[in-house]
Amino acid sequence: MDATTEPDTAQSIRLKRLGFQSWHRGFREMDLLLGQFADAELSLLSNDELNDYERLLDAPDWDLYAWFTGTKPVPDNWDGPAFRRVLTHIQARHKP
Repeated sequence: MDATTEPDTAQSIRLKRLGFQSWHRGFREMDLLLGQFADAELSLLSNDELNDYERLLDAPDWDLYAWFTGTKPVPDNWDGPAFRRVLTHIQARHKP
């Protein structure tokens, strides 16, 4: 069996699921922000960061968008490692 036919591991399935969820939010701006982050960074996250990212995906899109754009303050309970990592990614990609 070569690398192209190996069965998916639990981790690769998890990453694919999170990537899909990141690109299919239902709010195009969030699809782009989270989808681009997922493509670039998900495989680099630790297990704890992935857990935090999964929780972050449960937040409403409009809240996430407001937090990422700075139009609303980020509540302490959402301001974790995953949020910071996504925010850093967004800021690096969208520098003026």
